[in-house]
Amino acid sequence: MALFGSLEALRSQLATTPAFERAFVYVEECLRGDSPAHRRISAVKVGETERVELGGGVFALEQAYYSKPRDEGRWESHHVHIDVQVIVAGDELMEVTDVNRLTIQEDRTPANDLLFYHSFNEGSVLRIKAREAAVFFPIDAHKPSLAVGSPALVRKTVVKVPVA
Repeated sequence: MALFGSLEALRSQLATTPAFERAFVYVEECLRGDSPAHRRISAVKVGETERVELGGGVFALEQAYYSKPRDEGRWESHHVHIDVQVIVAGDELMEVTDVNRLTIQEDRTPANDLLFYHSFNEGSVLRIKAREAAVFFPIDAHKPSLAVGSPALVRKTVVKVPVA
């Protein structure tokens, strides 16, 4: 089941494996305003995503984009990775539900570890602000990047932690 909240709360629940520890060390760096990772995310051009290898099969996707209206979002999930979605600047809504409640629309596995689902209007809504995160496991279909009110600039990193 998805987890969300402050980095400290999530770390206390998940940093029991080397992969999650590696992810949280990186996330802490991203949230320090004077760090190279924070400067790198701040420099990502809007609409682009930069991949950063963290070792041990863990990697991050550093992103900058404008959040979008709910009806433009897409439900997704992953089999091979757990998402640790961290807002560095801005805030957004994310929806979450059990994948068993949805019907697959597009299967991009195994090449991209990505499944998209048909529209669904009964998910739970999370509001994730700067310095907060949401963790989505393979059972968690999620619809990220949704606007809180009007579309606004969001800077985010999504850390991909291997399931096994």
